Amino acid sequence: MRVAQIVCTYPPYYSGMGNSVYELSAALANQGIDVEVLTPQYYRSDEGGGIEEQKKTDEELQDFARRLPASFTFGNAAILPNMNQILAEFDLIHLHYPFFGTAGAVRRFKIRHPRIPLVVTYHMDNRASGLKGLIFSAYAKFWMPRILESADLLIGSTLDYIQSSDASRIYAKHPEKWIELPFGVDTERFIPGDKSSELADALQIDLAKPVILFVGGMDEAHYFKGVPVLLQAIAHLKKNGNEVQAVLIGEGNLKNDFENMAWGMGIRENVRFVGAIDDEDLPEFYRLADLFVLPSTTVGEAFGIVLVEAYASGVPVIASDLPGVRVVAGQAGQVFTVGDSGSLAEKIVEYFAGDVDQAGCCLVARQVAEDVYSWDKIATDLIPQYEVLVKKLRK
Repeated sequence: MRVAQIVCTYPPYYSGMGNSVYELSAALANQGIDVEVLTPQYYRSDEGGGIEEQKKTDEELQDFARRLPASFTFGNAAILPNMNQILAEFDLIHLHYPFFGTAGAVRRFKIRHPRIPLVVTYHMDNRASGLKGLIFSAYAKFWMPRILESADLLIGSTLDYIQSSDASRIYAKHPEKWIELPFGVDTERFIPGDKSSELADALQIDLAKPVILFVGGMDEAHYFKGVPVLLQAIAHLKKNGNEVQAVLIGEGNLKNDFENMAWGMGIRENVRFVGAIDDEDLPEFYRLADLFVLPSTTVGEAFGIVLVEAYASGVPVIASDLPGVRVVAGQAGQVFTVGDSGSLAEKIVEYFAGDVDQAGCCLVARQVAEDVYSWDKIATDLIPQYEVLVKKLRK
């Protein structure tokens, strides 16, 4: 079976959406599926400061990708030419939504080729302020329903999120089209282990004190990640004599603002802004942590792949009580009131107060990753869905 995965961002640009498509593609390929990722021929710089032309070969960047020159780009939106001809090469099309500019072309292809199955994974709503927010709202009202209704199968990482999202109308109208299939984690790459004293020394971290980890973009596209909420919680903890250390991984044009915010709060010595790191080093940072925090503030955070990366590393989590996110966090962690730094500080204090079996929490986190979020398991669950659609529509 030849399957096209269509996505607007893809490694080396760090995004949960692109990384999940890469991992899913690898897991599908391991189980015999001929998979190719169709994505624009550009990637964002580590600084999040705009679009750069690809300077490396596809093989140097990542596997599975056919990077197509875009006739138009705006942010992560792109119009890819010749899609009708390209998509005809495949037995099944899997679109990862949102993908402004190209999603409409995929819909038109489906209308012309009804016997080629179309699967759509609804990753998240789009939120923004100003003119961009108005455009997103109009698109969600008029075009998104048409795109989703053209699909033969619709996937949500959690139905909890879907029922609270802009896609809730489509779920209510066509519940039989929807299945729940989470995003996953590489449980062989992210594993529990000893803390690296060398890394701790490099970061000037005292391993005798609690270490909190945050991983997320710090550019305007990821404003909803909630870094200020975490910083405010750390300031609250320090004021009340409960000092912690926090390592924040991420790059973007808001990073300097966050660093200045930490200075102004008097917690600069409590936080380490390490910027972008090599992907191969990420598991070691997770193992350094005692607790992972995801303080996102809007439904722009629909799942939280970083949560399952923490689980696989044997690290419990605290996350915002957002649709979808709360489902993941509730399996081996806790949730706090969205945007409430005081609530987050209370949860952190509770975890480190001594009444919690921290070793037991770590074991549960790892077990959840293996049982629920392994990419191999997710691919195993998805392939029969593909096969049913191909068989049904090719009759």
